[in-house]
Amino acid sequence: MKNEPLSIPKSVRFVGLSERALRALADGDLAGGSAEAGVALDEHFVGERARWIFGYRADQLAKDPSAAPWITRAAVSEPDGVVVGDAGFHGPPDEAGMVEVGYTVVPGYRRQGYARAMLRALLVRAAAEPGVRTVRARIGSDNTASLASIEGFGFTRVGEQGNERDGLTIVFEVPADAIQGGAPQRGCESLPGAAPQVRPRGPIETEAARRLADALKNE
Repeated sequence: MKNEPLSIPKSVRFVGLSERALRALADGDLAGGSAEAGVALDEHFVGERARWIFGYRADQLAKDPSAAPWITRAAVSEPDGVVVGDAGFHGPPDEAGMVEVGYTVVPGYRRQGYARAMLRALLVRAAAEPGVRTVRARIGSDNTASLASIEGFGFTRVGEQGNERDGLTIVFEVPADAIQGGAPQRGCESLPGAAPQVRPRGPIETEAARRLADALKNE
């Protein structure tokens, strides 16, 4: 895979992964998961880490089907239609109106601007929802690619989590009403070009499961 210049803005659309698709992927059934999703998923979707996460998400949907519009979706590059990763929120807004983003880029498509395209799409999606007040991102302190990806989106560092054994995770947040990008088009598609404009404001704190946070590393 030849790297394309990062100066060319990337665009992605999101394709939902049903509970059946997530179960298939959690079982290592790439063909079944792709058939359920309606797109050709990458081998990355049945890696050990991905299988655990997709199993967790399938259980999440079984308990709360209303979470479907929020959680993991396949990210498809436009206009070529290639699956370049997965992205979504950890769930619907919590009682404080916070949603947390998560995204992973397929290894062959990293360092090409797709992480920023996914994040841009997620932020625009969140800003369009009246119930969302804050968007959170948690990134490992040694994940230089993801730390670079969130630059320019208005995130403010609000805390740290972790320990010597698990490593340090940095917590970032941006208020939804500081995101200016308009409503998402065609579901959760990213808007090509510049990132949404933002105005940093104060954080709204809330906690999430440590194990899931450790497994979900932004790329």
